[in-house]
Amino acid sequence: MPGLDRLLYVDDSGRPQSGLVVFGWIEFAPDRWSSVLRDWLDLRGRLWRTSGIPVTEELHTVDHVNGRGRISRRFPERHRHDGVDFWKDLGREVAEECLETLRCAQGLRVGAVYRRGQPAHFAATKKEVYRALLSQVEHELEHSGSLAMVFMDGDGSDPTYRSAHRSLRLDQRRVIEDPIHLDSQHSQLEQMADLVAWSANAHVARHERNAFAWHWYERYLAERDPMRRPQPV
Repeated sequence: MPGLDRLLYVDDSGRPQSGLVVFGWIEFAPDRWSSVLRDWLDLRGRLWRTSGIPVTEELHTVDHVNGRGRISRRFPERHRHDGVDFWKDLGREVAEECLETLRCAQGLRVGAVYRRGQPAHFAATKKEVYRALLSQVEHELEHSGSLAMVFMDGDGSDPTYRSAHRSLRLDQRRVIEDPIHLDSQHSQLEQMADLVAWSANAHVARHERNAFAWHWYERYLAERDPMRRPQPV
């Protein structure tokens, strides 16, 4: 009997105005679940001690790297200049600390896929990219003779992901069940996936606004990605 050996936590990114769709994920074997989470929680403890960021505060990458997320309850003096709090500096420092934790987490793998479609057909492109990702995972699982489960950010109201899973032939599929939806506000693992997806988007899109993060994926995540870079699908 095939065994369950992959847990994937997936999040999406991209830019509707450009038609770019990105999916990023973290994954590990079930027996690595606690050690991966422990590495992240140790980081969250350090962020509380050094930057006043509560462990329960959601780290939503797009917000804190752009200075929109007021994530600190005790703003660190190192990022306060002439009485002004530099939230972008703090957010980007935090993101790189988080990426370094992902880079060093034993048993963790990451990945990302993307496609540039027409802006007017963004929803359709998103659906196609997720189906391509799911097909890729199914192919890998068939080759390894194993099973996987997929966890997604969200409340399950978007039928895109559920319909993709249910389109697979039941007697052949290796991804178990529909995707299990988790609210990233309460899931540390989905926050990790969010960081991977955002970094992949910055790497692919090369938007000037995110020039500071163009090389984050190759600097921190490539060695955890068997493909070494986000893949077009």
